[in-house]
Amino acid sequence: MNKFLLLTATILISLFPSFCDAAGNPWTQTLYFENDLFTGTDSNYTNGIKYTLISPDLSPHAPDGKLPRRAMEFIHSLPFIGQSEPGFTHKVEFSIGQNMYTPEDIARTDLISNDRPYAGWFYIATAYHRKSSDIDPSSHMDTLELQLGIVGPESFAEEAQKLVHKLRDLRRPNGWDNQLKTEPGLALIYERKWLYHPVKSRKFGYDLIAHAGGALGNVYTYLNSGAEFRTGWNIPHNFGASIIRPAGSTRLSIDPDLSIYVFAGVNGKIVMHDIFLDGNTFTDSHSMDKNYFLADVAGGISISYRHLTLSMTQVMRTREFKRQKNTEHSFGSITLAYSFPFDLSGVFTN
Repeated sequence: MNKFLLLTATILISLFPSFCDAAGNPWTQTLYFENDLFTGTDSNYTNGIKYTLISPDLSPHAPDGKLPRRAMEFIHSLPFIGQSEPGFTHKVEFSIGQNMYTPEDIARTDLISNDRPYAGWFYIATAYHRKSSDIDPSSHMDTLELQLGIVGPESFAEEAQKLVHKLRDLRRPNGWDNQLKTEPGLALIYERKWLYHPVKSRKFGYDLIAHAGGALGNVYTYLNSGAEFRTGWNIPHNFGASIIRPAGSTRLSIDPDLSIYVFAGVNGKIVMHDIFLDGNTFTDSHSMDKNYFLADVAGGISISYRHLTLSMTQVMRTREFKRQKNTEHSFGSITLAYSFPFDLSGVFTN
């Protein structure tokens, strides 16, 4: 994890001079960090880290994104992009991440039968985003995401948690020998978001974002829907502040002006399958009786200027399994995103 953070920080620093030059049709990078230590606990969904890279707009009507000519010719030959109506944007996202789950008492070495299993999830993902024009008071965005990864020891969740706890002089997690067994993971996720932005003023305003979708795979299978309310100064025409969740990316456009807003939202889920509670799919493992209905209630603040955005979110999650001691679990989320120019037009010219 430390090497990953160091690499990401190096990329951020090296591209910092490009902030003021990013214009037209840039790339966007986002670094997510989530942990329940923000709220004084160390269990359940205890840590998440994710890095995403979102492409320039691939629409034939978009400004030059400085991508290879042959690549753009192929992309524009795809009917759903090449024949797209003006006003729609088309972007592709690449991401890598790791989630970590532990029982409440991490000091014990034995299998804790009345608490959730130790589990890690390391994944790579690609997503396609199609967004309608943001000029109108209302717009929408469709996201289709494919996640591929590994559950079990090869997720390196054990090593990551032990390293962080050692560096921060926290109690050692001793029960990782009881984690879920190795299993390749696959999930296909779709979500649509609707933005209702009735206030045209560049000063104080408000808007509402609704979403609905679902996921299918051996990692998780669910249906979800929810909404988010925002109010503040110069609210951008995007789809809210992101946390780590499938098809959850929202920052697909930039605004050169200062923006500060607060937000509150809810995401409800009907969960048919969750490998981190149901246990391994193809072999016996520790598992818990999950709750089929759960919700995340979130609130926070987002600040952006020119091509840099910082968002801080507090999330409260309802009880995920029947024997969970607390009625809810909470964690904090910090997201740093920025947009930058990157010229690849000279690649593959021969």
